[in-house]
Amino acid sequence: MKRTLLLMSLMIWNAALGQTAELPRKSPESQGVASVEVLGLIDALDKEVDSLNSIMVLRHGQVIAEGWWAPYHPEARHSLYSLSKSFTSTAVGLAIAEGKLSLDDPVLSFFRDEAPSEPSNHLKSMRVSDLLRMATGHQTEPPRTIDASWVKTFLAHPVPFKPGTHFLYNTSATYMQSAIVQKVTGTKVLDYLQPRLFEPLGIEQPTWESSPEGISTGGYGLSIRTEDIARFGQLYLQKGKWQGQQLVPESWVQEATARQVANGSNPLSDWDQGYGYQFWRCRHGAYRGDGAFGQYCIVLPEQETVIAITSGLRDMQSVMNLIWDKLLPALKLSPLTENPAAHAALEKKLKSLSLRPQGGSATAAKVLQQKFDFPANEHQLKSVTMEASDQAGGIQLVMHYEGNQYRIHCRPDEWVRGEAGSGSWPRQPAAASGGWSDDETFTCKVCFYETPFVVTSTLSFKGNELLYRSQSNVGFGPRGDFQLVGTAAAK
Repeated sequence: MKRTLLLMSLMIWNAALGQTAELPRKSPESQGVASVEVLGLIDALDKEVDSLNSIMVLRHGQVIAEGWWAPYHPEARHSLYSLSKSFTSTAVGLAIAEGKLSLDDPVLSFFRDEAPSEPSNHLKSMRVSDLLRMATGHQTEPPRTIDASWVKTFLAHPVPFKPGTHFLYNTSATYMQSAIVQKVTGTKVLDYLQPRLFEPLGIEQPTWESSPEGISTGGYGLSIRTEDIARFGQLYLQKGKWQGQQLVPESWVQEATARQVANGSNPLSDWDQGYGYQFWRCRHGAYRGDGAFGQYCIVLPEQETVIAITSGLRDMQSVMNLIWDKLLPALKLSPLTENPAAHAALEKKLKSLSLRPQGGSATAAKVLQQKFDFPANEHQLKSVTMEASDQAGGIQLVMHYEGNQYRIHCRPDEWVRGEAGSGSWPRQPAAASGGWSDDETFTCKVCFYETPFVVTSTLSFKGNELLYRSQSNVGFGPRGDFQLVGTAAAK
């Protein structure tokens, strides 16, 4: 009898864990969406958008479509960039609910030791609510450097406008929210959210970058899985409630996702519909958190729909347009008749998604084992050697940087997983694909699949010289494109 009760307890416990570990999956038709319409969205995203990494669509809390563009995969955490802001805002809301601060608290009240000796009246009047709605009164964003306190730099920055009257997208303002939460709770935002948000939602092993001061960066730096993004969106769609537990106050969800400040007037732009507390208002009554290069958590309250997307793209509005054009009209009020053939076609498409690998032929033996040296350069690349890595036409690029060496295995027309890095990028999970377009030109793509970045390197060999060109799909400012000329080392 005891053994039976123990087994029953374990079954109930495992069921509860399973419910936390994985969102329920249902056919699109059962949730009022035609599979053929979802397939139309996926086809359009695959063909018209330059680099999607993943997508998950929830209707009524059920996953009706999910896909990853290889080498991205379901278990990989992904850099959220500014989508992190919505999680920092949530931490602020929870700290307010616990009575540790209020929206009307002056920012300076938390940082008396870091404040300038003669703060301006505008700085004195800046409140927590101004940080949340990006209305701090700044004309330019305070910088963040590795050799200065980010808090002191923020407080020393000119505040020419009255706080609350002027919208300026301001990642440093989000950092200040993180710093305030750490001040009043004694713990980083990452650790503060662990028992209050991440664990109840089943978000495992989130990581968050820290500033030189040891504070979670707040405005960026959080990495979680695609399904974790969807869980967060579903929590907000459910007004802060998860499996019968009120994780986030309903009043906070309503305030954070409402229009708190105007930020433009273009009716066709999803960046001009108003801003809440670290959430963007969208067209069609929706709202979202988003991050650079296409990281989205889109919530459509009227349609009970959540869309989580990760990307490495330049035109973020293009994805929003396809959501409105392809998916929104397909969201019906009642279940539809099941369509097994259409659903099978959708599932086949979702399982076959892939970033386009580098094509080409297998080897050009004349440069194998030849080392090419580069003169001193800002990219810290010292030498490149090409080696055969297997009998299937694989190539191994041996990249020697100052203090690091990376061996990148690649084959044409497929992605080979491993690790890679550079002089400035640390060693991290990556997948590579490469081949020869002719006897003198080898091209290699390296996808850092926990980030949006795909780096394409072209190696052109002429006599004893190697022209090495590198290009990243996306980046802040100049995308890090460069070229170097190396010479063959004596054997």
